[in-house]
Amino acid sequence: MAAILSRVRHDTYPKTDSAITEPRLVRWLLILVAVLFLGLFLFMPLLAVFVEAFKQGTKLYFATFEDRYAVDAIILTLKVAAISVPMNLVFGLAAAWAITKYSYRGKSLLVTVLDLPFAVSPVIAGLIFVLIFSTTHGWLAEPLKEHNIRIIFALPGIALATVFITLPFIARELVPVMQAQGKDEEFAALTLGAGGWRTFFTVTLPNVKWGLFYGVILCNARAMGEFGAVAVVSGNIKGRTSTLPLYIETLYNEYNGVAAFTLASILSLLALLTLVLKNFVEWRVAKSRYN
Repeated sequence: MAAILSRVRHDTYPKTDSAITEPRLVRWLLILVAVLFLGLFLFMPLLAVFVEAFKQGTKLYFATFEDRYAVDAIILTLKVAAISVPMNLVFGLAAAWAITKYSYRGKSLLVTVLDLPFAVSPVIAGLIFVLIFSTTHGWLAEPLKEHNIRIIFALPGIALATVFITLPFIARELVPVMQAQGKDEEFAALTLGAGGWRTFFTVTLPNVKWGLFYGVILCNARAMGEFGAVAVVSGNIKGRTSTLPLYIETLYNEYNGVAAFTLASILSLLALLTLVLKNFVEWRVAKSRYN
């Protein structure tokens, strides 16, 4: 029996080498081009960031974190991520559920609109929020003034812009996972008497947990690194509305290269950590499918 299964697996999934018909020279040239491209446009810029950050020694590197504005920028960036990621987590679950579990008119429109933040420039997205929530000439200027609510040039505006930019990440990761999962297990749970919430927490959520975690990682990385939309709605006020990417630009424009590259190295480390977590999740997903 084991021999039969092994033969079926071998016939169904042929070895990669046997499926490649290109000459060896072509394969090595393609690999060389890919490695050179990654080295030139990915690894070299990352290396340059850390070289410039430590160029004048570790003392000046760590002295950057004594800057009150730098600490405020880091804290604000973490706050924005802490607000936007849970909001997109809820939306992503709801949108993926609505797309994969139900059939209704307008479903294709929902799928299309879900990709809108990918198509719209972040600067345009920021201008949209200024147009709506500005207290001087915005559509909601009067009620905002009446209740003394400030959206633009404040934390709510930064969070709203970040939520818009990162909106598709979690939903887009969950939709294919839920489609592959199907509905049979959920129907079985409902047949056995489980309610909707119990079915969701005991059947659906465990089956999509790694896809959900993967989406959260990507959403968090984009939320902390967003620049364009946040630059429009924040005003880039030091100590108040300057996030980490914005403050890095401010330091660089002020010719404070060491501090700018030091904070840039923090963002780079967060990106590398995101990459490690991403690979870990992909490994767990592959392992769970194999088992």
